[in-house]
Amino acid sequence: MESDWRTAPVSPHIRATLGFLEKLTLRPGDVTHDDADAVRAAGVSDDALVDAIHVCALFSMIVRLADSLGWDVPSFESFSERADGMLATGYRLED
Repeated sequence: MESDWRTAPVSPHIRATLGFLEKLTLRPGDVTHDDADAVRAAGVSDDALVDAIHVCALFSMIVRLADSLGWDVPSFESFSERADGMLATGYRLED
C-alpha cells in the first residue's frame, strides 16, 4: 500500500486530481482556475473533477465531525479487513 500519492503507482489522471484535492483541502484560498485547468489538461473531465471534489468535501466534513464529537472511527486495519465485503455489498451493514 502506498501512503503518498506523489510516488504511488497511479495514473496521471489520478495524480493530477489528488494534487488538486490536496491544495483544495490544505490551501483553499490559493486554488485558481489554473489549478482546475491543469487537472483538465491531464485528461480529467469536468464531471470527474466535480465528483472528486464532492467526495473530498464529504470525507473532510465527516472527519471533522468525528474528531470534534469524539466518534469511534474504526482503524485502517479494521476497514482493510472489511474491504472485500464493502466492495461487494457497499457500505450497508448486514442485518
